[in-house]
Amino acid sequence: MACGKLRLPRLIGDGMVIQRDRAVKIWGWAGAGDKVTVGLIRGMREDAHGSAPGIHACQSHECTAGADGRWEVLLEPVEAGGPYTLLVSAAGESVTVTDILAGDVWLCSGQSNMQTPILRLTEMFGKEIAESCSSRIRYFQVPERYDFNKKHDDMEGGSWVRCDEPEKVMLFSAVAFFFAAELQRKYDIPVGIINASVGGSPIEAWMSEESLSDWPDSLEELAKCKDDAYVEDAKSREMAAMNQWFSRLDSLDEGLGSNGEPLYAGEIDTSGWADIDIPTSWEDAGLKDFYGSVWLRKTFTIAAGQAGKEAVLRLGTIIDSDVAYVNGVRVGAVPYRYPPRKYMIPAGLTKAGENTIAVRVVSNSGDGGFVEDKPYRIEAGGEVIDLTGRWKYRIGARMAEPLPEMTFFNWKPAGLYNGMIAPLHDFVIKGVAWYQGEANTFVPERYFSLFSKMVSDWRRAWVNDRLPFLYVQLHNWQRPVNEPGDSQWARLREQQLIALSLPGTGMASAIDAGEWNDIHPLDKLTVAKRLALAAYRVAYGEDIIASGPIYRDMVKEGNRIRIRFMEPTGGLVSVDGKPLRHFAVAGPDRRFVWADARIEGDTVVVWNDDIDDPVAVRYAWADNPEGANLYNSAGLPASPFRTDSWD
Repeated sequence: MACGKLRLPRLIGDGMVIQRDRAVKIWGWAGAGDKVTVGLIRGMREDAHGSAPGIHACQSHECTAGADGRWEVLLEPVEAGGPYTLLVSAAGESVTVTDILAGDVWLCSGQSNMQTPILRLTEMFGKEIAESCSSRIRYFQVPERYDFNKKHDDMEGGSWVRCDEPEKVMLFSAVAFFFAAELQRKYDIPVGIINASVGGSPIEAWMSEESLSDWPDSLEELAKCKDDAYVEDAKSREMAAMNQWFSRLDSLDEGLGSNGEPLYAGEIDTSGWADIDIPTSWEDAGLKDFYGSVWLRKTFTIAAGQAGKEAVLRLGTIIDSDVAYVNGVRVGAVPYRYPPRKYMIPAGLTKAGENTIAVRVVSNSGDGGFVEDKPYRIEAGGEVIDLTGRWKYRIGARMAEPLPEMTFFNWKPAGLYNGMIAPLHDFVIKGVAWYQGEANTFVPERYFSLFSKMVSDWRRAWVNDRLPFLYVQLHNWQRPVNEPGDSQWARLREQQLIALSLPGTGMASAIDAGEWNDIHPLDKLTVAKRLALAAYRVAYGEDIIASGPIYRDMVKEGNRIRIRFMEPTGGLVSVDGKPLRHFAVAGPDRRFVWADARIEGDTVVVWNDDIDDPVAVRYAWADNPEGANLYNSAGLPASPFRTDSWD
């Protein structure tokens, strides 16, 4: 917000939430040496009035801008509520910030699961979304930006949005929105959310250069990226190579109509096409390591009563990209693998009787296909038309090599910290909610060290060594396994579990909130509720059971091992009433086998009758320990654990 030389940072704008009951910094820029006056009043100027003793509802402060034009003042604490108005003036200029609320401000950060928008959850949680909307929840989306050479003091864009209507929140983080709603309902205070998240980003991207001093490989990568010419040259070369790959593919694919009727046309002879059962992977269809385009077609029948009406085409999730047509008309496209395919078929396009779907799928990484256990159907009025089963297909064009790899510079060390976190440091916050880790599962062993250094560095930056730091332990993902084994995801969850040793931290387990076939599961409500529980305990000081059972130690008792948990456990239970699952035990040979397990009080006894000398136990130690059923009476799952430290 600016007026001539007088300027406020993007965060200080209409509709913002300031942290209640804390001295709050207000800062900006003016002419060097200018005298700056900052006033805060409740409501409009003429409505200003007093408040509770020690809390100032009307205050005025003065300062002088430095040689660089920067100025700052500290507002005295204000109680939760509002609205307030901020008046800033300097050298004949003035800026007014309206509709300010005082409440709790939370920074939500991480990678794609903190980004996943409400829009994807409307069918699962439509009622909850509507009920969560409130004018007392405000949301600020930090624009994505990275920089390797300097810490930015402001953002290029962004504004506060009142979350009072579902239409306004569709693109907002589902986890952050539901988390805010839980806090707002419980404490009846305004809640501000600042979301700074980037899909695919490793933790190193969110760390300052100073905090990465223990990792020479990260500093070496950062040093390379500080060369702007290197970065721009790499981006230019890689983009040219990618465009050339797609151009070559399109030129080879006659299905696009370069030499006749396109293969998405309404009427095409498919008698020479092969059969394929959808959903399937290309490998299962005999197209292992296939790079290129595949055309698929299927006919479906619509009753006269539904013909011509608007309908929904669901094509699950497709690897990697697709364009979909109905009766020769394009109805939608998605350029990468992760988003669900939900395409609207416009009114007037379908007809009574037989209709045709055509899909062009481009596989650029060699593992293409249609993901299983996703919806493949047309919804036309009250009619549901199943699209699974037999389709026709033919190859459009085959490429000799996969799509050239791109360097994601926004994932490089310190870049996102400088561009998205540094501009927030002066804005007082209640705490941090963090959902990240998927991108670090390739080297999980160093995650705790990285995370602990990031937490301490962020606390230093916010000048608050007790800043509450909440985080989500990774959800379950990938196909369930039949036998015990090792897991990179389990090892990263272990690192996250260890992070509870850091003061002022709280962990929300998502081990039962995932989907085997989607790295972006939709149940963000469960995650948000568990983050809120952690907040109640860590940030608000409530004496509650905020997590499931946490492993403490083991005691060997003959051919059995007794597992003990941190107190209080909340009462151990089998959530489905069935025998405990996903416990494994190993003897001196270090070979794990499935074990029997039984709850005895606040402990679990584990054994396998074929192992006389058990030495180690693991629980839910897998990418996806589907069916793991040790919980507490509060309905919270036990965090996965192991008693060994074997590599």
